[in-house]
Amino acid sequence: MADSNVNSELEALISLLDEPSVPVFDKIRKKILGYGIQAVPLLEKAWDNSFNDNIQERIEEIIHSIQQANLKTELIEWKKNERVNLLKGFYIASKYSYPDLKLGDIEEKIEKITRDIWLELNDNLTALEKMKVINHIFFDIYGFAGNKSNVDSPQTLFVNNILESKKGNHLTIGMMLIILSQKLGIPVYGVNLPQHFILAYVDEIQENRFTTPNENEVLFYINPFNKGAVFTKREIEVFIKHLKLKPAASFYEPCDNISIIKRLFDNIIQSYKQLGNADRIAELKSLTEIL
Repeated sequence: MADSNVNSELEALISLLDEPSVPVFDKIRKKILGYGIQAVPLLEKAWDNSFNDNIQERIEEIIHSIQQANLKTELIEWKKNERVNLLKGFYIASKYSYPDLKLGDIEEKIEKITRDIWLELNDNLTALEKMKVINHIFFDIYGFAGNKSNVDSPQTLFVNNILESKKGNHLTIGMMLIILSQKLGIPVYGVNLPQHFILAYVDEIQENRFTTPNENEVLFYINPFNKGAVFTKREIEVFIKHLKLKPAASFYEPCDNISIIKRLFDNIIQSYKQLGNADRIAELKSLTEIL
């Protein structure tokens, strides 16, 4: 009965969206926003049934505002209680452009790849051999690859697009490898190297599940943009010298998931800067501030 009353109240408010007085409309809009995400289906239904451009624009703006507020709430909750779950963070960031995205659909696809890798693994494999199996299934069998022709495209930054197209940039392909590896109990972490996100395979004996590993626990590094090629600290040193950067511990150490999702949002902001979309940039910056 309560839901029925709420729907009736919402429908009554939505029917007033043609209000010509701006101050009165603002009050109506504010009341609808107060219902949060539950108002979206009724707003979408009203949009479908309306042939008035002004009303449709008002509905679109209200839906977008509700979804943005919901996204902020989800991001705050993830940072506070779920930051160990990188896939959830990736999903929330992807909802910025795909608000109707379902986590279950993403998890199902990830689970299938994870299962195929698990079938090829056994306890007798070395760390290098385990990484070789992951790379083989992920890059060779499933065909994932770095999108070298369009690195800054927004399409390379959202988890649903990557699972569909099998193309990502150095950060998002790396995130996929971290998610798959950690689901299998394999200690692969991100390293926040400037201009190039890389991965670190950590010594399983030294790994502490409750803290981010340090540089001394790293067995080797992985380049996700080059089909998971393995390399050493020496190559990072050469790369840093090439960029003329002052060496920092963070260039060698595994980073936490909040740093990874913040970098993802920075990538998304950069892609919208290239498209010249100021409104999107402002919204994304407000999301980044949460992190």
